[in-house]
Amino acid sequence: MLPEYSAVAWLLIVVSVYLTGISKGGFAGGFGTLSVPLMALAISPTHAAGLLLPLLLVMDVFAVKAWWGKQATAEVWRFLPGLFVGVGVGTVLFGSLSEQGVRLVLGVITLLFAAYMLLKPVAKKPISARWALPAASVCGFTSFMAHSGAPPINVYLLPRKYPKETFIATCAVSFAVVNVIKLGPYIWLGEVNLTSAWASLLLVPVAWAGVRSGLWLQSRVNETLFFRLVIVAMFIVGFNLLWQALT
Repeated sequence: MLPEYSAVAWLLIVVSVYLTGISKGGFAGGFGTLSVPLMALAISPTHAAGLLLPLLLVMDVFAVKAWWGKQATAEVWRFLPGLFVGVGVGTVLFGSLSEQGVRLVLGVITLLFAAYMLLKPVAKKPISARWALPAASVCGFTSFMAHSGAPPINVYLLPRKYPKETFIATCAVSFAVVNVIKLGPYIWLGEVNLTSAWASLLLVPVAWAGVRSGLWLQSRVNETLFFRLVIVAMFIVGFNLLWQALT
């Protein structure tokens, strides 16, 4: 049985899923962070997150298959403990934290980093690998709360100065890992249920089309423009999260 959403809600859901697919396919999750806030304009943020997670897992299969072998595997291993920590904290604190509060903090962090990258795009030296654990922990937590794990990972990976393909592939594999970790807690907490699963199944073709579009687009965008687009996406995400938190 499908959820009884309005036509406007379904339109926002389809647009959000397609946008997330594009982001997964070729833009390292930079634009996909907009999805839950966009869907939350018409439906509950909790319902939006539960509906989107199975679709994220489907997109992850397509994205990881396309980018496998190009990722920085050492970085993914560095992220793993932090991802478990972040998801664990999110699970324990679920229901006791204000979604607006999480959005506010994440929005501020995202805007500060985007401003830093815009004003000082070339750092004197790459960021230390020691920052992988805190970045992944924040990613796991914000991803659990609102599928907004891209900004913390971008904060860490962009200054690591990887080539575009390595950057995208590492993000694709890392996001797949955190989404698999989240699935059990989401089912346990009732965020993923039979009703949301039927809606997710209906939207699989949209997810596939989005990933294919992202793969097509990224091969036609040069590396400098790509990273500028990521920064622009982070500004959009940051302002959107602040708007959601303060309204």
